[in-house]
Amino acid sequence: MSERLTIPQEHVDWRTKGVWWPEGALTLDEFARQAGGLFTGPFTWPLMVLREPELSRNITALADFTEHHGLTFAPHGKTSMAPALIQRQLDAGAWGVTAATANQVLAYRRFGVGRIVLANELLDTRALSWIADELDRDPGFEFLFYADSPEGVAAASSAAAPDGRPLRILVERGVPGGRTGCRDRAGVLAVAEEVAAAPGLELAGVAGYEGPVAGGADAVRGFLRDLRADAAELARVHGLERPVLSVGGSAWFDLVAEEFGGARDVWTILRSGAYVAHDDGLYRRTTPYRRLAEGPDALAGALELWAQITSTPEEGLAIAGLGRREANFDAGLPVPRYLRRSDGTRSPAEGAEITALNDHHAYLKVPPELRVRPGDLVSFGISHPCTAFDRWALIPVVDAEDTVVEAVATYF
Repeated sequence: MSERLTIPQEHVDWRTKGVWWPEGALTLDEFARQAGGLFTGPFTWPLMVLREPELSRNITALADFTEHHGLTFAPHGKTSMAPALIQRQLDAGAWGVTAATANQVLAYRRFGVGRIVLANELLDTRALSWIADELDRDPGFEFLFYADSPEGVAAASSAAAPDGRPLRILVERGVPGGRTGCRDRAGVLAVAEEVAAAPGLELAGVAGYEGPVAGGADAVRGFLRDLRADAAELARVHGLERPVLSVGGSAWFDLVAEEFGGARDVWTILRSGAYVAHDDGLYRRTTPYRRLAEGPDALAGALELWAQITSTPEEGLAIAGLGRREANFDAGLPVPRYLRRSDGTRSPAEGAEITALNDHHAYLKVPPELRVRPGDLVSFGISHPCTAFDRWALIPVVDAEDTVVEAVATYF
């Protein structure tokens, strides 16, 4: 049975974006019970929702994939920062949760997450000292984080409790022109020597992120094999019985499974996170399921933005009440899915395209056959879920009949 998280009891009131609740306040559970239908309940536009069938499908898909391939799974919680969704991932079999920042680690601990991989360097001695205290306070707490420099090792050692549990470090390998991480094996081994010699630290293994690797599948395989060779050398030099090898974004986890699935020489921790909501843009194009037998529809876009057409000022142009404050746009503009007319009928938004966003306006290029009118609602998919959740503190979850079944809070 998975650990039970402590989910803070937030409220819906006049401050809640996308909800029209002028007076009083409701807990999220009360709101979910009372909200009713997406188009008849207390909602105003724009609004982001999660689709329950697609959400459940995505969580099940990666849980089945990692179990089938013998991979330990610590999905990246930065995608949603929603304890209700993290709970679902843990319930589906996730071993732990990945974080990107010290504040995310703090949030996870307040939720009650027991196993955390911080997929980043951490040189903040205030945060490191708190984590060291937390390790001693809770014998069940497991924590891994990265180092790629002597400075990072020194900061960790200075914060470690002299007589407490050690801080466990993964030496990170990066790629030329990429972000963090040692650029070659010599660098990995040098940092590993620093870790092994530093008081209060424990060398746990290696980590990397294949996302920045240029050159396609063959280059990614080469990077993964370099990581495995790094781990083997750490095992030989430092006597690690089964070093941790942590890797994996959302575009190449099939290759991670090919290279490390069921491996006995390394303990592979996969960190993919965007799958939980998937999308209609970046990851729809790059999902590994395009190469897998399950097919490209194994995952589905679970996030949906609704906006109202507020003006049709000229031929071929409609303005929707949706902008940069509500929609992410770093990896592509929102994708029109379908129209909902004032009489409730729906039609595909085929041929429609957002060409630009202002703060609260979307410029929608529309073919004449769509006959878009002010008052119509438009369903949009998003591209890159990791920058979509953080625009919404509350996200209603709706079923296939557009009935609210849950309300999810995020903590960014």
